[in-house]
Amino acid sequence: MHVTFLEAGHAASAAGWRAATAACGIKYADRDDLALLVSDRPAAAAAVFTTNRVKAAPVLYDMALLGRNAGGVQAVVINAGNANACTGSDGDAAALAMARATEAALGLPADSAFVMSTGTIGVPMPVAKILAGIRVAAGRLAAANGPAAARAIMTTDTRPKHVAAQVSLPGGATIVIGGMAKGAGMIHPNMATLLSVVTSDAALPPALLDAALREAVAGSFNSISIDGDTSTNDTLLVLANGAASAPPISDPADPAYAAFVAGLTAVCRQLAHAVVRDGEGATRFVTITVRGAMSDAEAKLAAMAVARSPLVKTALYGADPNWGRVLCAIGYSGAEVDPARVVLHFGGMRVLEGGLPLPFDERAASDLLNVPEVTIEADLGLGTGEATVWTCDLSPAYVAINAEYRT
Repeated sequence: MHVTFLEAGHAASAAGWRAATAACGIKYADRDDLALLVSDRPAAAAAVFTTNRVKAAPVLYDMALLGRNAGGVQAVVINAGNANACTGSDGDAAALAMARATEAALGLPADSAFVMSTGTIGVPMPVAKILAGIRVAAGRLAAANGPAAARAIMTTDTRPKHVAAQVSLPGGATIVIGGMAKGAGMIHPNMATLLSVVTSDAALPPALLDAALREAVAGSFNSISIDGDTSTNDTLLVLANGAASAPPISDPADPAYAAFVAGLTAVCRQLAHAVVRDGEGATRFVTITVRGAMSDAEAKLAAMAVARSPLVKTALYGADPNWGRVLCAIGYSGAEVDPARVVLHFGGMRVLEGGLPLPFDERAASDLLNVPEVTIEADLGLGTGEATVWTCDLSPAYVAINAEYRT
């Protein structure tokens, strides 16, 4: 199996997919704020959603839709600027209206359109504007519009996030997996706070696609954190329409399934990394690896504790090699820890061993952290468990962005 990323790939790179955008004036002036992704045939669908008990109307609609028609989703409509969360029965009606308007504008059957919304919570949806935008976008569909769709769904993002890869399957056939995501704040696992749509021209039944998604998300979107907050609207949707000439994948023991999972994981990881790199106010992309834990799960517990620590993240913004904050986070993570066995590296420099600091060069260690790409590595010395997660630093700009988000 081989995964090759396509230059400027996007969510409409796979066969049978088109995209379109429109400006509805929901919150932002002089920009598109609505996107459509449409398949030329019904697609199998699988999704993971926010674990927040407060769920937005589109999330509730989509969860029910998957129960009704996971094998026949053909369109996705996404708006930016309004989350349609905490909007009561009017919000439920708005989500349904968006789905039905999309289906009508595209000539699709009922229950074939997925709905996503992102933006401010608790504000009534400007339904008439959105429905008008859906009708406009439906007349603009083209495969080349994938990058524009990624731009249209942005909120506090500073740049669009889209990628696609070609996956070589055993036997010589190829498939394409593409996707887009938005997210820059309220990012934390289960699900990481974002909207993302991943499309493919592979053919898989919904149950197998769901299994592939859950495997892929574990090492991508569920291994990132920006600020520890999980939102009301988180949705990651994967769609496979079978438009490629590759044989259908129906058996998890088929080597083609392993290749599909590898490709899906690679695409999801690229999108997840793009979200972290664009974290609100972020100046550093941070890779945290914990080895030597009692299990992979405990390694991830420890790594995520470091990733979400405000004290660690502010120290990283200041390029301060404050190993005590990292060791402290590992200690309260819930993972089994023996301080006398811990070894810690900043940017490849060993700064702690046996629970005690080494006489390292503070200025040199600071220089290793004062770069766009930072690494922190910890070896707990207890077992073979290992995990890698990704985060960013916490800067004053993060506070400014979120202090004024609604005003």
